[in-house]
Amino acid sequence: MTTAPDMTGAEAIIGSLADCGIAACFANPGTSEMHLVTALDREPRIRSVLCLFEGVATGAADGYARMSGVPALTLLHLGPGYLNGGANIHNARRAYVPMVNLIGDHAVSHRQYDAPLASDIAGLAGPNSRWLKSVDRVEDAGATAVEAFEASYGPPPGPVSLIMPADVAWTGGAARAKAGARAGLKIAADDLVEEAGRAVTKAKQPALLVNGTALHAGGAEVLRRIAAQGVRVITDTFMARFERGGGLYNAARLPYFAEMAVEALAGIDLLLIAGTKAPVAFFAYPNTPGAFTPKGARTVSLGGPETDSLDALTKLADWLDAPLVSAAGGWARPEPGTGDKFNPHTIGLSLAAYLPEGALISDDGVTSGLPIYTALGAGARHEWLGHTGGAIGQGMPVAVGAAVARPDVKTVALAGDGAGMYTVQSLWTMAREQLDVLVIVFVNHAYRILKIELARTGAGNPGPAADSMLSLGNPEIDWVKLSESLGVGAEAVSTCAQFNDALQRAVATKGPRLIACMIP
Repeated sequence: MTTAPDMTGAEAIIGSLADCGIAACFANPGTSEMHLVTALDREPRIRSVLCLFEGVATGAADGYARMSGVPALTLLHLGPGYLNGGANIHNARRAYVPMVNLIGDHAVSHRQYDAPLASDIAGLAGPNSRWLKSVDRVEDAGATAVEAFEASYGPPPGPVSLIMPADVAWTGGAARAKAGARAGLKIAADDLVEEAGRAVTKAKQPALLVNGTALHAGGAEVLRRIAAQGVRVITDTFMARFERGGGLYNAARLPYFAEMAVEALAGIDLLLIAGTKAPVAFFAYPNTPGAFTPKGARTVSLGGPETDSLDALTKLADWLDAPLVSAAGGWARPEPGTGDKFNPHTIGLSLAAYLPEGALISDDGVTSGLPIYTALGAGARHEWLGHTGGAIGQGMPVAVGAAVARPDVKTVALAGDGAGMYTVQSLWTMAREQLDVLVIVFVNHAYRILKIELARTGAGNPGPAADSMLSLGNPEIDWVKLSESLGVGAEAVSTCAQFNDALQRAVATKGPRLIACMIP
């Protein structure tokens, strides 16, 4: 690698990442990133997408990576910009997807002055970064960019942070580096597969908790083979990507609520784990266990998120000599939701009836999400992009990135009205980029999940102050006006018939659209 006097550090960074295969950048830049902006302007291989809030940019990078397998680039403005995007970086870390966060910094020579926007970027970004480095010498720019790209693949994959001081970005004498390698997931050892197989043959009530690549294309039939051997197959509560519907084997889903998850695993004497970790509660509750594996049950792990679970479970099915099992009977779409009851269940039936083959569903529906998920199991084949890290405000941004990666299919974002307001700026980006995204907002004018959790935690009956903190009324949000002001056509519906009509029109039309479902 030789340096070029006229190549700036910014150009070396952007060019090297393009050479590695990065093709999208979701950006919210500031003054320190101006030379990176102009470097992107001169790099036609990277599509630059402006986001009005950093949480949209980082969530979009997550969705892009889920569907492409390649990291997107985010461009963030110093420490505060990184913090603004932090919640969806957390979700991406839990989705185990590659992501390169390019964070601008003050010039190296300017750090001594402790300017108002100065912060400890490394200290802020470190906890959510599987790799972090600052490019403090222009000669290192290209090579450090490639190092960041490679590090994002892990295994397991995850977000990395590349800090770029402004003076290194504008200084000449940099060079692009050779494109980096893409590490694959780990492969389960044969002796571990044999241990799991022998454990299954000895168990009376074995179960398998699965996530990762076994939920991608081709995994459903492997899971069907294992289930046919008497193994109870259960997915994690939330998964980054799950191909389902269209007659595919529909594994059970571990319930979100702790007491229901304990009941789902009750009685098992063997828990196999593939592509995930041992199941635990999202939160602690009085008189409820935090870990769900029954006492006395044996646990055998075929590998966590760093492992190719599809490969491991295919080997296990072969070791068990499990035959290929065809689905019983044919598959047909269900009837759409009808009648007087308009709720997430009837909405889910209509989605199962009308959504086109291959649709992507980005879930941030909170309390409305489970009925939709259940109903869509009988719908056309689709991919469910789950809420991996629990930080709400993920659904619409992930849909943005997924639609950029897969413009050939319809993307649907499910959002609770409270969750949607976290990253409502996503609508503007959908309009600007003319993304084929249908946003469905469940409008109940409340943080309904928190009302449920208030009762479950034993915090007592809410008084006026507590009730006010869980309500989204006074004033009520007008989602149609809000969406239209951001460039996305919208309509509100309050009956099954209205929703069915609006849904069919949205599905038949390419481009962004929002339906506000007024839930009683």
